[in-house]
Amino acid sequence: MKIIHVVGNSNSGKTTFIKNLIPELKKKGKVAVIKHLGDHTHNIEEGKDTTVFFNAGADISVGIDSDKAVAAIRKNTLDDVLGMLFDQEMDFAIIEGFKQRSFPKIVIGNLTADTSILTNPSVDEVISSLNLFENFLKIKK
Repeated sequence: MKIIHVVGNSNSGKTTFIKNLIPELKKKGKVAVIKHLGDHTHNIEEGKDTTVFFNAGADISVGIDSDKAVAAIRKNTLDDVLGMLFDQEMDFAIIEGFKQRSFPKIVIGNLTADTSILTNPSVDEVISSLNLFENFLKIKK
């Protein structure tokens, strides 16, 4: 699974860039996206059965409708989630944020990053440079 790590300051265009990158990566395989929420928290809807099950202690609570599945998962480290995506046979994991991680990075905007390999690239530049990005290898516990 190839890790495509995108970083930048707030409102630099990271989300728009990723939104445009996803369809091009989909032509090459299965794509997952991980968004670092930072100081924000994601609220799961109170009173719904999946929330009740999660609050009761379930490690994973999943709701499935006719279009999608939505899960609340207790594992909340980047490595745990990358491992889960690897197990789901994703070809690409796009990470937005987690600036402190040492993966090779795409920088959007004027942020300085030690492990930057592309700065303000086009989607085509990223696609032609996929060999520069790190492969995730799951470590068995």
